[in-house]
Amino acid sequence: MLRIKRVYDPPAVDDGFRILVDRLWPRGLSKEAAAVDLWLKEIAPSAELRTWFGHDPDRWPEFQRRYRDELEAPERAAALDRLRRAQREHGTVTLLFGARNARHNHAVMLCELLEERQ
Repeated sequence: MLRIKRVYDPPAVDDGFRILVDRLWPRGLSKEAAAVDLWLKEIAPSAELRTWFGHDPDRWPEFQRRYRDELEAPERAAALDRLRRAQREHGTVTLLFGARNARHNHAVMLCELLEERQ
């Protein structure tokens, strides 16, 4: 099972294996409070794409297209493989993100992509 959750929300037992998918560590959050099992920053969108998007819902469709293109790059293959391996090994995996917008962020798109490819 694959889930997404804001990293600032309290950890829960049913989160399973918790993976932070942001490039930057969340502000004001200690490693203990975040309870992250794996920080996979190399799966996050590029700084340029993240800045361009700015969590603007009007840019969401184009952000998804551009992020998918980034994820298809050979240098991202290892990060995607780590996510798939975590799913196989742990069953339940929660992708953690720091953005305030829970509907328009890269973790949502990443979750959709992984579910499509199962």
